[in-house]
Amino acid sequence: SFSSDEVIRKRLLIDGDGAGDDRRINLLVKSFIKWCNSGSQEEGYFQYQRMLSTLSQCEFSMGKTLLVYDMNLREMENYEKIYKDIENSIAAAHEKISECKKQILQAKRIRKNRQEYDALAKVIQHHPDRHETLKQLEALGKELQHLSHIKENVEDKLELRRKQFHVLLSTIHELQQTLENDEKLSEAEESQETQMEAETKQ
Repeated sequence: SFSSDEVIRKRLLIDGDGAGDDRRINLLVKSFIKWCNSGSQEEGYFQYQRMLSTLSQCEFSMGKTLLVYDMNLREMENYEKIYKDIENSIAAAHEKISECKKQILQAKRIRKNRQEYDALAKVIQHHPDRHETLKQLEALGKELQHLSHIKENVEDKLELRRKQFHVLLSTIHELQQTLENDEKLSEAEESQETQMEAETKQ
């Protein structure tokens, strides 16, 4: 004997979507048995009509099931198409996000370069332009040339003073030597006069 759960499970498997197919089949079997055991022609005709009606109901139910099945197939195809469209939309969104990230990075680089350019422009504005710098360089060159001439003149004067000082030192040395010689000569003369005076007194 089957348990109640097994009976219910088998009835659900036979009944399909719960449209009563198992009941119709049981009714058809009973009608067929009654038709086979019918005693009169009228009762046999009644059971025959009943079987045809049950068969029509089964065909209708089967057609309905086929229509539902076809509809489910179309729904599945539609869902697959929607799923593919969603996947394509997600892939396109990922590509768009990636492109936006690249654009953001490029915008950040442009902004950074612009900030560096502005900072450099501010630094450049504090310095004279090229024409003014060339004028200053030209003026400095002339001043340097003038200073170079002054340096040469000073060096020439220093050389002349050095030579004059050397001549002066030589003259002083010669004068000192002459004075020393004169002093020695004067001392010799005085010594000689003293000696002569001594000789005269004797």
